[in-house]
Amino acid sequence: MEKHEWKKQEKAYYAPKSKPEIVEVPAFQFVTISGEGNPNGKVFGACVEALYSVSYAIKMGFKKLAEKPTGYTDYTVYPLEGIWSLNPKAIKEYDGSLNKDDLVFDIMIRQPDFVSEAFFAEKLQQSKQKKSNPMLERAELETLEDGKCIQMLHIGSFDDEPASFRQMEEFADQEGHTRSSKAHREIYLSDFRKVPTEKLKTILRFKVDE
Repeated sequence: MEKHEWKKQEKAYYAPKSKPEIVEVPAFQFVTISGEGNPNGKVFGACVEALYSVSYAIKMGFKKLAEKPTGYTDYTVYPLEGIWSLNPKAIKEYDGSLNKDDLVFDIMIRQPDFVSEAFFAEKLQQSKQKKSNPMLERAELETLEDGKCIQMLHIGSFDDEPASFRQMEEFADQEGHTRSSKAHREIYLSDFRKVPTEKLKTILRFKVDE
């Protein structure tokens, strides 16, 4: 049975170029954790750890099953993603500058379609028994659909993302689209805990209206 590798088999969603493009993103399911505050803080780090704990428990759990679910194939665990916005007060007072303490996030790791709610719940419980991470209490299995978006690959520091977003917004305007909200999605192709800042690869994506 061929292993599903998202890097090779889902290039439309995970291999954009370093220039803006339009993409239609269908519904996918994710293990998600919601939170707020500075992503450099301990809470965000604990959320990331919790997501990987559950995601690997799910992947390895399937390997131990004698009878696999319909549609099952071995797979590479999907990358960490995050949907970022600002709290309501910060949105109202937004002047172009960013205080990272005002950030609101939903971070997530995508799951294959054959992951059921029951199997997720079982592996989440196992993760809680193995790890004393309070962020596991926030984990949920959700289906999210981005729809029509503008995306591009950003290389370098997260602090330099505004320049990429300006390119994306200009491209959206040229194509007759309008950014639908301040929220955006980031997909982390690099492990920001290990990779030098200047080499980080991040997909940036935001929804657009017609």
